[in-house]
Amino acid sequence: MRRSAAWAMALSAAAMLGTGAAVPSDSHGQETANRVEITTDGAYRYIRGNGIPDHPTGDFPNAGNPNAISAQDVAYRVPLNPQRTGRATGYALTPFGVAINGVPFDPFAAEFWNRDRNSGWQYEPVSGAIELGVDSANAHVQPDGTYHYHGVPAPLLAGRADGAHSPLIGFAADGCPIYALYGYTDPQDPGSPVIRLQSGYQILAGTRPDGPGGAYDGSFVQDYAYVDGFGDLDACNGRETVTPEYPGGTYAYFMTDDFPHIPRCFVGTPDESFARAGGPGGPGQPPGVRPRPGGPPSGGLPPRRPPRE
Repeated sequence: MRRSAAWAMALSAAAMLGTGAAVPSDSHGQETANRVEITTDGAYRYIRGNGIPDHPTGDFPNAGNPNAISAQDVAYRVPLNPQRTGRATGYALTPFGVAINGVPFDPFAAEFWNRDRNSGWQYEPVSGAIELGVDSANAHVQPDGTYHYHGVPAPLLAGRADGAHSPLIGFAADGCPIYALYGYTDPQDPGSPVIRLQSGYQILAGTRPDGPGGAYDGSFVQDYAYVDGFGDLDACNGRETVTPEYPGGTYAYFMTDDFPHIPRCFVGTPDESFARAGGPGGPGQPPGVRPRPGGPPSGGLPPRRPPRE
């Protein structure tokens, strides 16, 4: 994958507050400003920091989220030259990747129907079905004080010029770059118009066969299925494309306004540094692939619409 000078420029702002800079702290010695350092060594890229965002946040704690933001020991690594495995690998309750400001992308919520982790029905946090107290950056705070994104982090796109491709906003656990919302109409032609990319997921038609019952409405992760050819992206919300940072081409993930917001599967092998030690974690499957007791959902998929031009 050939990279351009824009690749280094995209990381420079994130790396400015490295180990040599003094970081403000409160009266208890807690860091209150963003600190992140992105380096490469051998076959890996390392992202280290304190997990404090570099943009304004909502008020935490709040009515939907009782936790306060606190500095973390952020230490992730990703391969410099990610390799596709030829299959989609799902995941559950671990970060998908990390933004260039050191804040993790962590799309799943540990909230299940009837509070039953084995029910097969996991609430989709951006749906609004449950109150999680997310702020305008689609983020909130875990009990340990970790601030993390559940959807598109608008502040990371604030400097994008009208009509421009998305800036590089982070790296997935398998090393592939992450962008958001905007990409080329023709993924192999940087001269083609930039469009707002659409995922290939749709809400299932009909009613849920078990668990909470009722009509599929997007409240649960399992309310969605991928429809090949419907949107601009594959089942992992990515595609092979050229980007300003990778003019020679790369596989890149894109965050979208519509589900899955943050990709829910990997095309490569996620690095073990993203595993949540002692946490819920565990293997997963992409939405629309997961087997469910009682057979396939009733009603099936809605009518297929043609792909975007």
